[in-house]
Amino acid sequence: MVQGSRWPRNYRKRLLWGGCMFHTQTGAIRENEVPSEDALILQLHLAKGYEKFTEMLKSQQQIIVDLQQKLAEQQHVLVSQQREILEQQRKMYEQMDLIKVQYGLLFDTVKKVSFQSLQEDIQNYFESHLHGLQNQVRNHLQKSYSVHKVEVDAKVINVGESLLDCGLCESDEFCNFQKTPSKCEKCTLCPAGFFQMAECSANSDRICQDRDECTESPSICGERIKCLNTPGGFRCLGIAEKDAALGMCGDEHFFNKEMQECQACLKCEDGMVAVPCSTVSDTVCSAASENKLSESWAANIVLPSVKSGISQVYSGLNLKIKGKLPCDILSTEESSLVFRQHGLLWTDLNFAVKHNCRNFLQLSLKLNGSEEDCELSGVRIEQPEGKYFQSTSLSSAAEVEPSQTLSVYLRSPNQFCNQSKDLHIYDLNTPLSLFWLSHDTGAVALSAQMSTAMHYQTNYRPTFKIISVSDPYMLSLSHDGRAIKFTETGVVKFVIHQALYSMGHTCVREGFSLISYINRNGTNRELMNVFKSGVNYRDTSISASAATKVDAGDLVSFEILSPAQCNVRYFGDSSGISMFSLIWIPSAVSSAISATVSVTGLPTGAVRNKLLDFTQVSSNEKQIQLDSSGQLAQKYFIFTEKGVASIAFNLKLIHSCNMLKVTLNQLTMDHMQPTAVAQQIGGQMPEGSIWTSVSLHASFEVHNGTLISVSLDCVRGRINQIAHEHGTSISILWISS
Repeated sequence: MVQGSRWPRNYRKRLLWGGCMFHTQTGAIRENEVPSEDALILQLHLAKGYEKFTEMLKSQQQIIVDLQQKLAEQQHVLVSQQREILEQQRKMYEQMDLIKVQYGLLFDTVKKVSFQSLQEDIQNYFESHLHGLQNQVRNHLQKSYSVHKVEVDAKVINVGESLLDCGLCESDEFCNFQKTPSKCEKCTLCPAGFFQMAECSANSDRICQDRDECTESPSICGERIKCLNTPGGFRCLGIAEKDAALGMCGDEHFFNKEMQECQACLKCEDGMVAVPCSTVSDTVCSAASENKLSESWAANIVLPSVKSGISQVYSGLNLKIKGKLPCDILSTEESSLVFRQHGLLWTDLNFAVKHNCRNFLQLSLKLNGSEEDCELSGVRIEQPEGKYFQSTSLSSAAEVEPSQTLSVYLRSPNQFCNQSKDLHIYDLNTPLSLFWLSHDTGAVALSAQMSTAMHYQTNYRPTFKIISVSDPYMLSLSHDGRAIKFTETGVVKFVIHQALYSMGHTCVREGFSLISYINRNGTNRELMNVFKSGVNYRDTSISASAATKVDAGDLVSFEILSPAQCNVRYFGDSSGISMFSLIWIPSAVSSAISATVSVTGLPTGAVRNKLLDFTQVSSNEKQIQLDSSGQLAQKYFIFTEKGVASIAFNLKLIHSCNMLKVTLNQLTMDHMQPTAVAQQIGGQMPEGSIWTSVSLHASFEVHNGTLISVSLDCVRGRINQIAHEHGTSISILWISS
C-alpha cells in the first residue's frame, strides 16, 4: 500500500453514491462493506421485480374472482334456459297429441265418404304426414336440446368471452343464444293463416300456430263438402278450380292455383297495400316509406287519342296523366292515379281550353274504388262568344285509401262537341299537382255540397250539406248550415266551386264576386274576394280557394254578389259541380300567410315577364316571409323550413292582350335562374265585360331558402289596370314534411 495515493475521482463518486465509507488516506475498505457496483445494481433490479410480481399476482386474483362470479351468473342463466327448453318440450308434446286427435277425428269423418279411392289417398296422406310430423317434432326437440347443450359447453370453456349477453335488444327483437356469439334478432312475424301462441320475449322468439279454419267455420266449404285444414289455409275436397276461383274461399282468403287450396290473404304492415287481395291473387304490399308527414307530386295532362273514329265528348273521357317523378304514395296508370297509402289528399288542376262546343264543358276530379264512385269537384267552362282560350282552376280535398284511383274527367252535356274539331287544350306547365298528408299530422278533411238549387237576383249565401268528414268533432256546420265551424286552433285550406246559370246583359258587364268571411267573436272579416266574368244565357262556374289560420269557435262562410237586373240560378246537387272542400291542419305542423298585390309598381302597358309586388296582410310566420329588403323586396316569398307549399293566386284586371300568361316561379340555392313551377293563361277579354280574371293553384315541395314569385306576360297587347283592393290576392300554405 503506497502512502498518499488517491482514488480516481469518478470512481470515488460512484462509491459515495452506493452509500459506502472509505479511508481516502490509506485507500483501505472496511471489511463489512460491498465495494462491487454490479451487486448493488442487481439488488435494485430484484427489488423492482418483486414489486411487479406482487402486483401481477393481485390482478390475476381479481380476474379469477371476476370469472368465478361470471360463471355463477351463467350457470343461473343456463338453468333458466334448460327449464325453458323443458317447458317448450312439454308444450310441443301436447301439441303433437292434439294434432293426433285432430287427424284421428278428421280421418274418421273422411272414412264415411263413399269414394273408396279418395279414402285410400287421404288415409295415406294422413299417415305419411302424421309420421313425418312426429319425426320433425322429435328431431326439433333433440336438435334444440343438443344445440343448447353444445353452445353451453363451448361457452363455459371460453370463459374469457362475453357469455350469453346480447346487450340491449330492440323492442321487436330477442336474444338468440344459439348463435356464437349471441346476438339480437328480429322477432318472427306470424304468417297469414297463423295465430300467435306465445309472445316474443327477451330470450325467446314468438311462437305461431296454424289457424284451423275448418274447425272455426264448419260450413266454410258448404254443408256437403268436406274441409281439410292446411298450413295457412284450407282445402275443400272435391271442389273444381273454377268454382273455388269464383270466391268460395270467402273473405280474407284467395285461391292459390299452384297449391290448389284456399290461402289466407297477406296482412301488410302499416296498411302499405300496393295491390289488394282478390279471389285468385294474394295481397301485394308496397315498401314502407319514411315517416313523412306530407309529400307533393305533379304531372302533365293530355287529351287521349281518338279511337275508331269516335271523337264525341258527350259520353265523357278521362284525360291522360303523365307523372314527372316516381312517388311512394301513388302510381300512375294511363288515365288515373292509384293510391298506395291511407291519408288526406289535396289536388290542384289548372286547365285552359279553346272550344267551339255547343253549351258548356264540365271538368271534374273523380275518385273511384270506394263504395261508390264520386266526383270530388267540378267546374263548368261556358260556351264562348268567339274562339279564344278560357282557363279555370279546379281543386278538391278528400280522404283516400289504398287502391283508390283519381282521374280527370271531361264531358259535354250534348252530342255537339267533337274532340278532333272543337277542342284545343293549351299545354300548360305542370297543370296537375297535389299534396298528401299522413294521418300522423292530425289533419281533418271535409267535403260538402250545396244543398239545393235556387234563383237569386242579388246576393246569395250558399247552404252546405256535409258529404264526408274524417273527424266530426273537429269540423261541423253552423245551425243554419251556411258556415263551417272549427273546434280547435289550426290552419285551413279550402276551395268552393259554385255552378250557375245567368241571364241579363248586366251579368256580362259587371260580373260576379265570391267573397269569403271569417267570423271571430261575432265579427265578420273578409278573407278573400274573387272576381268572375259574367255570362248571358250561359252556364258557368265561380271558384275560390285560400288558406288561413283559424281559432277555436271561428266560422267561415261565403257570399256571391251579382249585379242588379241579373237573374241567376245557383245549382246544388250531388254531381260535383257545386262543392266545398276543406282540410284543417294543426298549427304545430303548418302555417299560412296571405297578401294582396302592391299599389305601387303595378305593371301596366306592354308587360313582358314582369314580377308582381305584394303587400302582406296577415301576421308574420316563421316558415314563410315576404322579402322586405334588397332587389327582391316585395317580389319574393321566402321559405325557411323544408316542407310542402300550396299556392292559390287570383288576378283581376283589364287588358287587351291576345293571351295573358301567369307563371309561378321558384328560385333555389341550386339554380341561380328561376324555374317555372306552374302556369295558367287567360284569353282575350270577354266581349262586353269590364273586368276579367285569371286564377292559379299549385302544390310543390320547398326547402330552407326556397323563394317563389309570380310573373305576368302579355302577348300582343297591353295591361291597362290591375285591381289591387279586391280581386287580386295570394295565399300560401306551408306544411312540414
